[in-house]
Amino acid sequence: MTNGAMPVRERAFIDDTDNKGKPETMTESITPAAVPDTIDAVVGLRDGDAVTALRRARDKVLLHTRLSEAALFDPALHDVSLVERLHAARYVAQRSNAHALASTYRTRLLDAGGTAEDIARADADAFDALAPRLRAILVHARLLTHAPVDARASDLDPLKSAGLTTPAIVALSQLVAFVAYQLRVAAAAQALQARADKEAA
Repeated sequence: MTNGAMPVRERAFIDDTDNKGKPETMTESITPAAVPDTIDAVVGLRDGDAVTALRRARDKVLLHTRLSEAALFDPALHDVSLVERLHAARYVAQRSNAHALASTYRTRLLDAGGTAEDIARADADAFDALAPRLRAILVHARLLTHAPVDARASDLDPLKSAGLTTPAIVALSQLVAFVAYQLRVAAAAQALQARADKEAA
């Protein structure tokens, strides 16, 4: 994850652990009330499910997760447009074979003004056919998703050339990490719920 100062509204908690070694959410001005619980929705968890109860038992982690999502996808942030952020989120989920999560972000992306044509180009890695900013953003998302250990400082140059500021690059990197966290938690919750359903049958 790229180091650098970033606005308070863009900082995010990105792990569903006991917050060891992870930055805490600094989003005092944002509430999760209007933000859906994406993990519950993707997994199909319902009130009364064993896994739902398990997630609710860790209420602080759940709150931090939803605050993070609210911050990272806040339409009021302008350094990286909401469409660009949703493109990155959908791409990370799709390339990670988290198809339910990718579908969720696809719907949000289209609702925000993204196009099916750009989504198809992204899925085909036809980045040269995309706008320069979006191309740079998705190349960065691909690198962080598939080869994060290979990331170098010079890999940020295309983002800077495309007009992204340092805070925007930091926010983008945290968004990629957050989506990676979402898909891991969703996969674990889905496996636990499937086991619980099997035992209850």
